[in-house]
Amino acid sequence: MSEMVSPDNQKRNSLTRKIVVDLTIMTVIGIALAFIGPFGSFEQPLAYRLVAWLGFAYLGYAIYSPMSFVVEKLGSSLDLPRPGLWVAAVLFATIPMAVAVWSIGFLPGPIRMPTLEQALTIYMYVLVVGGGVTALFYALESRQVTPEAPAVARVDDDPRQEPPQPDPPIRFLERLPPNLGTNLIALEMEDHYVRAHTDMGSDLILLRMRDAVAELDGMDGAQVHRSWWVARSAVEGARREGRNVRLQLSSGLEAPVSRGAAPDLKEQGWF
Repeated sequence: MSEMVSPDNQKRNSLTRKIVVDLTIMTVIGIALAFIGPFGSFEQPLAYRLVAWLGFAYLGYAIYSPMSFVVEKLGSSLDLPRPGLWVAAVLFATIPMAVAVWSIGFLPGPIRMPTLEQALTIYMYVLVVGGGVTALFYALESRQVTPEAPAVARVDDDPRQEPPQPDPPIRFLERLPPNLGTNLIALEMEDHYVRAHTDMGSDLILLRMRDAVAELDGMDGAQVHRSWWVARSAVEGARREGRNVRLQLSSGLEAPVSRGAAPDLKEQGWF
């Protein structure tokens, strides 16, 4: 009998896996930039470029990565568009990153203040790299699923009899690890991932919410909020907080309902 994993351990394992994957990507990016030698760094020896660019890659991850938490919290609580929040987050995160890049160049000696032109130049250099890496992570969110060959239905000897038409598979359920089963309750957007909640636990899936919802076509559920999709069978009730509505799910979770989706869901009898 397989040992049950607690939700806290599941979250910890998912976070560890995410960090390992992200740092592996940043290592590849750092090595690639070291060999390319952009922004005049190609004049330095390769060993120096490797140390410098790998250091910048890891430092950039430490500075830019927490912005995803801010974006998701603001987006969920204020129902703001994610693209605009991400642009603002990258512009903001570039400031401390640019300060760090400028300061590191003077170590171990004293650090002097840059001129306005130098400050703008280093900011733009860092913004190009930081924005490019952020865009790359977004591109990696959507993994292409290789379409499977359709099953061939057996046709009886009677040519007049129509072959049975199987229900199309729910593609997203094929992404779930075996220990979660396939009784999907809800999807919750986290950073570059969606967290799939089932009656057996939860886990992170590297996929954008809109792509996950597209792969759930044919399943009775709805995207009730920008960051939540809910299976209709999992809804046990609703709780109101002023003008806000939260769906109470069978697993004990509560999913927020956006004000735009609330009228349609109410009309359809969700609450």
